[in-house]
Amino acid sequence: MPQGSVAGGIAVVIDVLRASTTIATALAAGAVAVIPTPTTDGARAARDRSPPGTLLGGERGGLPPAGFDLGNSPLDYTAARVAGRAIVVTTTNGTAALAACAAAAGVVVGALVNRTAVARFVRRQAIERGIHAVHLVCAGTDGAVSEEDLLGAGAILDAAAPDGPDDRLDPPAVAARDAFRRVVSAGGAEDRLVAAFRQAAGGRNLLALGMDRDLSIAARIDTLAVVPVLESGRLVAAPP
Repeated sequence: MPQGSVAGGIAVVIDVLRASTTIATALAAGAVAVIPTPTTDGARAARDRSPPGTLLGGERGGLPPAGFDLGNSPLDYTAARVAGRAIVVTTTNGTAALAACAAAAGVVVGALVNRTAVARFVRRQAIERGIHAVHLVCAGTDGAVSEEDLLGAGAILDAAAPDGPDDRLDPPAVAARDAFRRVVSAGGAEDRLVAAFRQAAGGRNLLALGMDRDLSIAARIDTLAVVPVLESGRLVAAPP
């Protein structure tokens, strides 16, 4: 993504497998904030500067680095583990994408699990703040576009205007929306999404690590109503 390309707009950062799904899960489970950090050393330093009880989560190569409290699986982020706590998080792709959106007027985190809540929140914010550009930023996998993130972007676009005329979408946005609709149109949406994930780069990486269950969790459309919003370097749940 070119530096500054989201300047002045709202950026929706999408890393379906798994940072976006996990961040939304953590906040829905009662975490007070998620602090995204691009590097593992930076994450450790941020945790050391934070109040007692702050957790350290994330991954490199899909697995939690040494000394981390949590990995990057949404299964790790239960209410019993994270409620009432802040979490410093670093991941290979998702937190790098968040860092790249520093010039945006607003940054939120979207996934399949919260796609309708994100679509409604972003539309409301754009209208209230007079912002005309919304950028769906797909984190990808190791620098390459990944199918699961395109499906996540398409799901959000589908929720933004499911029955009415299109907003002004560029060709990649139209392609993402239509790809999502093709996948879910035949019924059994979650199963069909998981099948697509299994063929995508991010999904193949998780399968190789034995993390099949994360694919199913990430495919659960609209199971969460939380919208993570970046405020002063911290992702917090937007007010309902």
